[in-house]
Amino acid sequence: MSTDTRTITVGIDGSRSSLDAADWAAREAQRRRLPLRLLHAGTEPAVSGGVRDIDALADIDGPAGRTRAALDRAAIELSYAHPALDIIARRTATPAVPALLAAAVEAETLVLGSRGRTGSAGFPVGSVALGVAARAGRPVVLVRAGELPEDERVPVVDGSPPSTASYLPVVLGLDPDASADDLIGYAFDTAAVRSAPLHVVHPWTLPTSTLRPWRHRFPGTTVREHRVDGDPGPRLLEASARAGLLVVGRRTGRGPGRAARSLIRHAGCPVAVVPHD
Repeated sequence: MSTDTRTITVGIDGSRSSLDAADWAAREAQRRRLPLRLLHAGTEPAVSGGVRDIDALADIDGPAGRTRAALDRAAIELSYAHPALDIIARRTATPAVPALLAAAVEAETLVLGSRGRTGSAGFPVGSVALGVAARAGRPVVLVRAGELPEDERVPVVDGSPPSTASYLPVVLGLDPDASADDLIGYAFDTAAVRSAPLHVVHPWTLPTSTLRPWRHRFPGTTVREHRVDGDPGPRLLEASARAGLLVVGRRTGRGPGRAARSLIRHAGCPVAVVPHD
């Protein structure tokens, strides 16, 4: 991974979805020992429905005050939950997509919220999230509303605190036709940061040498390969139900392909979309 990026950045609009994404981003920033950046973009006020007592915090200048209150409330709540975390809150009038794309340049990872759980039909992903995930030069993680800290860990059965449980696997969907060092590197690095196993789903045609250098670079990461005939999508969806994060790639200069878009909508865990050559 690049060492010149300095933040985990999350888009905030005050909605429940964005606040859950911010909580995920705070945990990721803490794992990676990076500052957390909260960013509200656009001229519209932040949505207030997901933030408690927001009207009491708002200034008399109307929408701008409510936006500041949403950011302040999110920063305060996250600072209580993660007291050692360096949190930066910023608002810009630049429209959301260009502002988030610009922020991604300086971020290790950009985190965005979806619109929540909708059962077997999957969950809708807004135009901003899809637009940013299709064009950002850095990994973009999409987090659905309702995602909880314990959802990324092995279920606790002995009454111990959920925060002490091991992390669920990171799942990587790998296309053998792509030169995907950035994609593979992100998946291995994320698994190593969590001390989680890495499960790689790929077609039978993947050369055995593809993962060899990464195994040597990350000797402490347990790697399991799942070779499938034909479309790996169903296997990835199945694996995502028991994963902490699903990692998929997109070619630089292109949006996520049809298979990746389906995974984004239907996966049972947060999805990282990683650009690669």
